[in-house]
Amino acid sequence: MGWWLQAWRRYAVFSGRAQRKEYWYFLLFTVLANVGCFFLDNYFGTRQPSARFGLIGGTFALAALLPTLAVSARRLHDTGKSGWYLLLGLIPALGAIVLLVMMAQPTVSGSNPFGPDPRDPT
Repeated sequence: MGWWLQAWRRYAVFSGRAQRKEYWYFLLFTVLANVGCFFLDNYFGTRQPSARFGLIGGTFALAALLPTLAVSARRLHDTGKSGWYLLLGLIPALGAIVLLVMMAQPTVSGSNPFGPDPRDPT
């Protein structure tokens, strides 16, 4: 849960690097929160049957958009790639697969143009 909160504390910080652990835990807890919002929307009746999001889920998705983009860009920085590679996600199907592979790549050891290694305590 600490990794999820760390990403929220760095809400709109697109510079620097994010370890795999920070990215994947943020993604996991955000998906779980979205599922929880879906059930809350159904319980409180704030979601129409034909709508994808209800009031609670839509509000959370909108609030989580910027930190999701920021932690994704920092994750790409950690692999030595520019955050602009996120635009690959606009390519249907193939873009998501390419991004998934990029996000799963290991951290580039040592400093890179995007900052120092986040695993290095010094």
